[in-house]
Amino acid sequence: MVAGDLARLLSKEGHNVKLFIEDKGRKENFENIVGKTGNWKDALDWAGKSGLIVFDSGSHGRTQDVLRKRGYSVVGGSNLGNKLENDREYGAKIFKDYGIKTVPLINFNGLQKAIDFVKKNKGKWVVKQNGVGTGLKNLNYVGILGDGQDVIDVLENYKEKKEYRDIIITLQKKIDGIEIAAGRYFNGKDWVGPLEINIEHKKLFPGDLGPTTSEMGTLTWYDDNENNKLFQETLAKLKPFLQEANFRGDMDIDCIVNSEGAFPLEATARFGSPSIHLQVEIHKSPWAEFLKAVADGKNYDLKWKNGFGIVIVITVPTSNPFPFTKAERYVSPKGINIYFDKSMSDDDFKHIHFEDVSKRKVNNKDQYYISDDRGYVLYVTAIGKTVSEAREKASKLIEKIHIPKMFYRNDIGLKFINQDQKLLKKWGYL
Repeated sequence: MVAGDLARLLSKEGHNVKLFIEDKGRKENFENIVGKTGNWKDALDWAGKSGLIVFDSGSHGRTQDVLRKRGYSVVGGSNLGNKLENDREYGAKIFKDYGIKTVPLINFNGLQKAIDFVKKNKGKWVVKQNGVGTGLKNLNYVGILGDGQDVIDVLENYKEKKEYRDIIITLQKKIDGIEIAAGRYFNGKDWVGPLEINIEHKKLFPGDLGPTTSEMGTLTWYDDNENNKLFQETLAKLKPFLQEANFRGDMDIDCIVNSEGAFPLEATARFGSPSIHLQVEIHKSPWAEFLKAVADGKNYDLKWKNGFGIVIVITVPTSNPFPFTKAERYVSPKGINIYFDKSMSDDDFKHIHFEDVSKRKVNNKDQYYISDDRGYVLYVTAIGKTVSEAREKASKLIEKIHIPKMFYRNDIGLKFINQDQKLLKKWGYL
């Protein structure tokens, strides 16, 4: 539910907003924070064709295309955009067709076929789920052994569960380098706004240790140089495809870069999380104006801040994670209060973005609380002239937030400072 906090922002800008949450298990989120509707189709007449409809899912592109044909103003993506992201093999073909460097990537209909392939094609492979909203991100794994035996072991382990045996799984050849992404908004015809360069931090623990998560934090900066090397090697080449797809939203290509160039790993053809919250930190222009222009195929002079932006995900444990065991009774975090220091200013709250949060009255006072049990509670953002300055600002703000059992990565952007920045400059990407 990426657009929940965006709905809160649009409401603060003075607009009437109705938020629809499709996932039945998440419908309590943003209660008493923004206006909501139980059926988005019933709200179409309310929005009208002069209003704005925002989709944050990667699986409703066809619906967006239909609504646009009917005259509605829609931002978020498109059907072909969804396919570029959700069908990894198709995405790799499109990258290759448009002259973007690629690495070997194959979809397998069933785990045994993937296992047999690695046995015959020894090497380091990356295991990925295929499709959006599959709930299978926990299956992602980056191989470390040269003969591929660790990947085989992982896939054999997954095969123990009957419901996993016949899933579509993707194997991608692992290449060495720095993972970095290029993103930019597209209005169906042309680019809108500057280039977004971002570095995701997907591992659970500091130092890039532990299992892969959806994401624990991101480092981002904007660049208005059309000759940016990463942009020219990736996104710029996709412009004809995005025009054909009538894509209207934020398009992002995650890559591995090294001395030989940029190699795309995957596309995110929608609002990303937590990148959308970091964009809120960086943008100066009103979001309603900006998104309406993107939806309506118009140019827009986006005002934005120079510097480096940091977003840190604040999470809580869910559903028997280590170090808890199955023998211990699981207690959902849902319902736990979120506390902010009395020293928190209105400006401080501009740098806090909600995910699984709602509001209720306690002793006649507003009280925020965790309204879901996914673990992703909120996001803290900051921007600075340097990465170190942004990190320090975010860290100081987090000290004012108190949630029982909360945890987060305290090293977002640190590897960039200590290692990646120098290499990216050497290779021409900075």
